[in-house]
Amino acid sequence: MASTVFCSIVSAEEEIFSGQVGMVVVSGTIGELGIMPGHTPLLSGIKPGPVRLILEDGEEEVFFASGGYVEVQPSAITILADTALRADDLDEAAALEARQKAEKELADQRADIDFARVAADLQEQAAMLRTIQKMRERKR
Repeated sequence: MASTVFCSIVSAEEEIFSGQVGMVVVSGTIGELGIMPGHTPLLSGIKPGPVRLILEDGEEEVFFASGGYVEVQPSAITILADTALRADDLDEAAALEARQKAEKELADQRADIDFARVAADLQEQAAMLRTIQKMRERKR
């Protein structure tokens, strides 16, 4: 059995990662997924949050995916994300501000608010902040 598998992370705008990995950890819609070479093929939705890649050399890279799908095939893992960013590129202040704005909109209770959109925004900002926290833990 191979010790690595090809992985790519693709968003609507661009491919942000492409290379060999020893493991991928992502939050699927049915729970946390740890995917290693030789994993059974699967297709799952992914929740907004961190995507951790353990590279060939044992180093770890963290990305943020705002949702999408993960596809596992015998020779490749593909993460198709609505939005994907390197965790190092996340702006904590902007995420906190966006979360506070969404919380204020939800508390406002006006009839013209799209509650589903605001709730999704709030969930995405919370996931982004969790990703930033994981990056801090990793750097310690």
